[in-house]
Amino acid sequence: MSLPRPMEGRASGSARVYQTGGDQYIEEHVHHYAPGSAPLFGHPWTGPAEPRGTAPDSVRMPLVGRVPGVLRDRTDLMERLRAAVTGPGGGVQVLHGMGGCGKTAVAHTLFTEAVRDHGRVGLWVNASERVSLRAGMLAVAGDRGAADGELAAAAGGRRAAADLVWHYLDHSAQPWLLVLDNADDPGILEEGAWLRPSPSGTVLVTTRHATSPLWRTPGTSSHRLGVLPLEDATLVLRDLAPDAGTRESARKVARRLGCLPLALTLAGAHLAHQLLESWSMDEYDRKLTEESTALVDRGASATGGGQSRHLVGRTWQLSLDSLAEGGLPEATALLRLLSFWAADPVPLSLLMPAAQGGAGLEHLDPPLTAARVEPALRALLDHSLIDMVETDGHRCVKAHGVLLDSVAAGVPDAERELLAGAAGRLLRAALPREGAASPRARSQVRLLAPHATGLLHRSHRHGLVTAESVRIAARVARLVYEAGDWTAALALASTVGKTAAEHLGDENPATVEARSGQGTVLFRLGRYAEAAGLLRPIHQGALRTLGPHDARTLDAAYELQRVLHRLGDLTQARTLLEAVLDGRRHMLGEDHVATLKTRCEVLELRLTQDEFDGYTTAAEELVGDCERRLGPDHLVTVWARDALARGLLRSGRGAEAEDLFRRVLAGQRAGYGDDHPLVLGVLIQLSRAQYAQGKREQAAESAREVAGQRAAILGEDHPETVAARAWDAEVRAVPPAGGAAGP
Repeated sequence: MSLPRPMEGRASGSARVYQTGGDQYIEEHVHHYAPGSAPLFGHPWTGPAEPRGTAPDSVRMPLVGRVPGVLRDRTDLMERLRAAVTGPGGGVQVLHGMGGCGKTAVAHTLFTEAVRDHGRVGLWVNASERVSLRAGMLAVAGDRGAADGELAAAAGGRRAAADLVWHYLDHSAQPWLLVLDNADDPGILEEGAWLRPSPSGTVLVTTRHATSPLWRTPGTSSHRLGVLPLEDATLVLRDLAPDAGTRESARKVARRLGCLPLALTLAGAHLAHQLLESWSMDEYDRKLTEESTALVDRGASATGGGQSRHLVGRTWQLSLDSLAEGGLPEATALLRLLSFWAADPVPLSLLMPAAQGGAGLEHLDPPLTAARVEPALRALLDHSLIDMVETDGHRCVKAHGVLLDSVAAGVPDAERELLAGAAGRLLRAALPREGAASPRARSQVRLLAPHATGLLHRSHRHGLVTAESVRIAARVARLVYEAGDWTAALALASTVGKTAAEHLGDENPATVEARSGQGTVLFRLGRYAEAAGLLRPIHQGALRTLGPHDARTLDAAYELQRVLHRLGDLTQARTLLEAVLDGRRHMLGEDHVATLKTRCEVLELRLTQDEFDGYTTAAEELVGDCERRLGPDHLVTVWARDALARGLLRSGRGAEAEDLFRRVLAGQRAGYGDDHPLVLGVLIQLSRAQYAQGKREQAAESAREVAGQRAAILGEDHPETVAARAWDAEVRAVPPAGGAAGP
């Protein structure tokens, strides 16, 4: 009897092997189905599938999509990485950043230089998933000298695969650079101990995961990669599509795309490979307004990069899918919420009510409950989908504009209204209270203003504009105006007014409020005729639809009379102002801030009309009422003192007027800040009071300061700048009146 022979069998595809040591007869009927077909009755046999570690086609060449012919910017980073590659070895370099920022392009450039210029063996492994990492690393071991039997044992689980790979890397006769590309899940590297330093070479890891503990191990250096500087981003477009437009046109497109390398590459490829169309850079820029990321991704066909990592509309979804699979689907909900604001820094205080359960986000799909807001926020930070930044002393998070556009485009229709409402409520809750005038409140307003515009833009695009969203944006515009940034306030107020009229109609109360606010800013910018043309029909429409005593009608009348005052129509201005004062007294009461503010305006108009009888007494009474009802430091109290000081100056009491103007100046600086345009109005009155007393040099110094600052802040053509220039010239040219007191 002979000894049984060893049994061996191997199968491929869906075939199976049966082996036996005795004399047995085996018959098997095998049915082969075409791909995609299945039996009509019953179910085909499906055994447990085991992943097969198919070796990559190459580890000596980077198997990546299109890379730039010239790597723009990244100079300092490349110097650090070159030093690591050409050094003695043993280091791990981690390159982290958001999807599309060019990590693979940097790695590819370093790889090419290491092989071509420094005699290193270049080894490239796709580390995006377990199967590709394991297969690639075993191929690296084979490249470095591992025998077929050793590789088969490691592949079959009979030998520690990572130990085998690193044994051959450590004993390599040639120095090497190993790139582990797209290692977005550090756990894959950690669980198999695939990432190790070696004396024989350098490891470069590219990843979206910014904060893994694995990147903080000894011998590991971490480098953050962001977007390109604007000029370098412009050059990327010019490199790819040199004939599509001027440098300035390319700069506009680069700025709109947020200088993101992936978006620039796709846009440049699109422009360079057009067949049926022939868009210029300027035309492409206009099209971006309509189609955004969908247009950018059309360039993928020209780059040969149609897979998700090479599409701006899909590349970040890989990270979100990974987070969802890891138990954090809320990260998607939070990023969708952020997409309803702007790509500017978002103060963490804006998100605080969501973390306290006050935003209604638990009704989303997936729901974003209060307890999950912070884990979702940290997950977005960890995966480089947002960054933590500090702006004006506020801790903020910031996402890239192209990312937000692509996320917003993918929000399900059923979720949009809920998200827009939540974004509006959070924005409203984050606004400073009425009358808050601290530097921190002003900086908070500056941070929130872009998000009011962003919310309005998203709401307009999807037909979600409501009276509430208009009022929120109009309030932000008013706060920006009160902070003294009148140009920014006009941009926002104009957007709010136009959007409200389009979606709500001209006669809607929210539209009246918004457009009245727009008129206020035009008035301050010295565009009096334009402001009058806007405010007249608003006031007439409010009279007709809301009635003469409605607060919004009175507000529109108040703003219109100020413009008419500057235009010289004093009679009509006085008629409107008296109606406003009567209406506010009746509707709001004598103690209301709006009523007291109107009384200040009446005094200013009386001075212009030279009605000086009883003026000083009325002004002193107003100051007393404001101090008693609003407090001595309230800005309306400060305005009342200003009215009194002007009366004192007109009555020849220059020294008293100067002292009071100094008090007014201190109050306005405390309330507005030193650089607010309204402070300059008091300073010029101080100059007049000094001049009236014969203090020629002091008056000239104040006049010169006002003229220079008004020109810088308001422009040379602003009426108040023209007036300040004229006063400055008068002070320097004409001696004081003979009866004036000496200095």
